[in-house]
Amino acid sequence: MKALSRLYIALILFFLYAPVLVMIFFSFNSSSSVWVFEGFSLDWYLSLISNSTMLGALKHTLVIAVLSAVISTVLGTAAAVGIMAIRSKLANKLIMATTNIPMMNADIVTGISLMFLFVFVGKLIGLSESLGFVTVLIAHITFNLPYVILSVLPKLKQTDANLHEAALDLGCTPVKAFFKVILPSISTGIATGMIMAFTLSLDDFVISYFTCGDYQTLPIIIYNMTKKSVTPDTYALSTLIFIVIFLLLIFYNMVSSKAERKAAKRRF
Repeated sequence: MKALSRLYIALILFFLYAPVLVMIFFSFNSSSSVWVFEGFSLDWYLSLISNSTMLGALKHTLVIAVLSAVISTVLGTAAAVGIMAIRSKLANKLIMATTNIPMMNADIVTGISLMFLFVFVGKLIGLSESLGFVTVLIAHITFNLPYVILSVLPKLKQTDANLHEAALDLGCTPVKAFFKVILPSISTGIATGMIMAFTLSLDDFVISYFTCGDYQTLPIIIYNMTKKSVTPDTYALSTLIFIVIFLLLIFYNMVSSKAERKAAKRRF
């Protein structure tokens, strides 16, 4: 059974990461072929530097990803604290069901509905162009919020409620008690939500496609390229993005495990 389970895990890992490894391998190819490796070269990485369209789309993507991650983390953390403060079980269940809808809903439905909303509001207030940077940012915050809330809520439930009350008894204001006591105890959940929001925003295509207007992100530019041909400098850019995300996840796991060890030492 152990041999079968190991084989099963190995097959899963192979099918997950084999395409990524092939992409990384051919990003160093000296030719534009995607099936014959003619020699090691950094030409496509150097070509990427002069590709203003790709770099511009990457800038748009990073700006949206960072801003939406930060804003949705702040709003999602505040929402999670508010949900925890609700005493009514029925109200709590209704709010949680509403929170889960954007996650369960199809991306194309969310994208089209947001597009109609933005166009309607834009025409209502007399805008010549309804879609752009602001609409993409709002759309990304909208679909990121549930993931942040669901990352922070478990940490809030694990936090001893007496800690907050003890801080109040010792003279802290409610706001100061939150930042001094509650926030450090849920910091790993906040970090998880922010990283998840950043990665989801980074590779979103469907919702961005319907709400971007002229503010096109990297997935949309790459999609437009597939109508003709995808150049190998796209492999180079995708490789760099994969490496950055991979290093970010390693860093988060290291910080998270260190925080858990410190928490375990405090308990004992």
